Amino acid sequence: MAYRIEYSPSCVEHLRQLSARDRALALDGVDEHLGHQPAVETRKRRPMRPNPLAPWEPRLGHLRVYYDVEEAPEQVVRVLAVGLKQRERVRVGNKEIRL
Repeated sequence: MAYRIEYSPSCVEHLRQLSARDRALALDGVDEHLGHQPAVETRKRRPMRPNPLAPWEPRLGHLRVYYDVEEAPEQVVRVLAVGLKQRERVRVGNKEIRL
């Protein structure tokens, strides 16, 4: 069964700040990688150490998507943030996040 994908209001703002190419990459990657079994670790998707953003992160090229998975009462993936990876730093919106 496919998971429903929801974007937080702050995530929508993060997507607006990306270029059209990066936005398409992020949206296509979310649909491809998080629609089925989003809570299973893969080469490009991993659980994160405790942090203020989210418990899961898939790598989509130079982009990082931060999300949470809810299994009950229905299967939902909540995308909380989209960041741009630059060397050892991630820029989410206008802020640099240290993870």
